[in-house]
Amino acid sequence: MKFTVSQSALERALSVVQKGMGTNSTLPILSGIYVRAQQGSLEFQTTNLNISVRHRIPADVQEDGATVVSGKILSSIVKTLPDAAVSVESDERGCEISCAKSRFRLNTLDPQDFPEFPEYQLSRSIELPSELLTKMVDRVYKVTSKDASRPMLAGILLTVENNVIRLVATDSYRLAVCDSNTETSSTDEAFSAIVPGATFHDVLATPSMTEKILVGITQNEQGQDGSQVVFQFGETTYVTRKIEGTFPNYKPLLPKGCSCSVSLDCSELAAALKRVSVVALANPSVRFDVDADGGMVTLSASSPDQGESTEQLEAEVQGESVSIALNYHYVFDCVNAASGQEDITLELQGPMQPAIFKSFSTINYLYLLMPVRM
Repeated sequence: MKFTVSQSALERALSVVQKGMGTNSTLPILSGIYVRAQQGSLEFQTTNLNISVRHRIPADVQEDGATVVSGKILSSIVKTLPDAAVSVESDERGCEISCAKSRFRLNTLDPQDFPEFPEYQLSRSIELPSELLTKMVDRVYKVTSKDASRPMLAGILLTVENNVIRLVATDSYRLAVCDSNTETSSTDEAFSAIVPGATFHDVLATPSMTEKILVGITQNEQGQDGSQVVFQFGETTYVTRKIEGTFPNYKPLLPKGCSCSVSLDCSELAAALKRVSVVALANPSVRFDVDADGGMVTLSASSPDQGESTEQLEAEVQGESVSIALNYHYVFDCVNAASGQEDITLELQGPMQPAIFKSFSTINYLYLLMPVRM
């Protein structure tokens, strides 16, 4: 195998497929990058047996062939090279990389031992605007659970129906829902899939992302939905395992009304919460005291070792006065997700009922948070 490609194109291609590399694997070949040169293009592949990534770029190919190189070493080398032509030549014994005055000789692995990229047919698919989908995933993926014993809660529920995209995530302590109207390739049939949250976020952060992204479900031998989710955009393909099962029924958790509605300036709430929470080291709770008569919300926190803190915010309050304590880390996640919005609405029913934050814009956002004891 022998080819020449620019350093910038090679570095970008390696960054695209790196997320699929195996880490701490007992199989050394899974920590490698499969490189194949053929007919004026380079194909890069990585897999950790759960995620498989493939990406293609044009190149000056003098001799067809394939090899597997350590992904970590190859990426580190290419990052340090000047922005010039990189020549790669491999044989059965290894791979030689040259750029300007630099020369490297790397050990390689047999490409025939590298797992084949999954072959698939799609039973269902939909094309979505990638920029909008990225913003929506950014708002919900931090709410996914990190508990390996509950894989269902590590996923994001994606549904598309009647040109409405909806994403839902929960870790059982909080729930995030966002939706938006947009033109999609959806048919009358609703599209639904549970996608691993971290993978969903990584896919949309890929440098090769295009204006549109196709999301599909593979088809099994019986012609029904298979066990994998496929993302296709440009010359990049991601294949990952779909989370099997039924997503928790979250709709009954959303109350139809509230006893108190508070409209707050989003940036002012974020700043006040940051100041008040400084003393909340041992106990991560911040108390919200809503004064309906005075149109005021008082934030307070205390710690036996550090002391106390309070701050008042002017607010538009409708309904009755309510007090509630919330985990400030979780409130921060909500406020950060709604950043860019001028106002955020807090709806309360009582001190031991869930608090609901809402913001409305191109993307409508709802964040339900369980209270803590005061």
